[in-house]
Amino acid sequence: METTDLLKKVRQIEIKTRGLSRNIFAGQYHTAFKGRGMAFSEVREYQFGDDIRNIDWNVTARFNTPFVKVFEEERELTVMLLVDVSGSRAFGSGRMLKQDMVTEIAATLAFSAIHNNDKIGLIFFSDRMEKFIPPQKGKKHILYLIRELLSYEPTEKKTDIAEALRYMTSAIKKRCTAFIISDFLDTKDFKTDLTIANRKHDVVALQVFDHREAVLPNVGLLRVKDAETEQEILVDSSSRKLRYQYEQWWQQHQEHVVDTFKKSKVDHVSISTEDDYVRSLMALFNLRN
Repeated sequence: METTDLLKKVRQIEIKTRGLSRNIFAGQYHTAFKGRGMAFSEVREYQFGDDIRNIDWNVTARFNTPFVKVFEEERELTVMLLVDVSGSRAFGSGRMLKQDMVTEIAATLAFSAIHNNDKIGLIFFSDRMEKFIPPQKGKKHILYLIRELLSYEPTEKKTDIAEALRYMTSAIKKRCTAFIISDFLDTKDFKTDLTIANRKHDVVALQVFDHREAVLPNVGLLRVKDAETEQEILVDSSSRKLRYQYEQWWQQHQEHVVDTFKKSKVDHVSISTEDDYVRSLMALFNLRN
């Protein structure tokens, strides 16, 4: 993409997503994600009704009377976007590619974060950690993230979600809210790493898919190429049995992904490229309120 075209696209994304985050998501984002972390504030004498788990035993022993630790809601969050840049993102049968929708969703979340004075960082991943942009504040930083979302070219095409989660868990020491945005077309299991990441951080999964990935159209012979392995096969889509088997595979895959989210206690939403992602995100935010 030429520099002029890139800057024009950045501006278009900024205008659309900044308005959404300011006018639609501001209140929902705040209530859905604020207050998840608590910071130490002070120590005071124990009062009737205080949680005994908050007793500060060192101070209690020193003054020979019970004292408790007081915590307050953290006023700012660190938000991380884990964005899948594997080969399968460059697919779309309708008005936009999966990667286009991912960019808009990520930009909307980024603007929502800075409107709430939160830091925002970005991790690009394929089957390796592609790029890490540390969390910062400010519009200049957001526009840099959007430029990277639009122009970044990954070095690999396959997917390893577990690797991305391990990297994030290791790199981000302070508790954060992490949005992992992917189609989740990963042949490897990532439940263990997702569970570990969600214990340390507040992980939210946003699955972006195309409806043509769910149903094989009846259009006769098709040459199909795997975007991640580059393997090509010829399939007869007029075969009812083949279409049924494909639909069964997709349903089983989706059931496995959703089951992984549930067992890891991760909030999630699936968004088709034909959907209004605003409604999907609003539904997710309302679910967390």
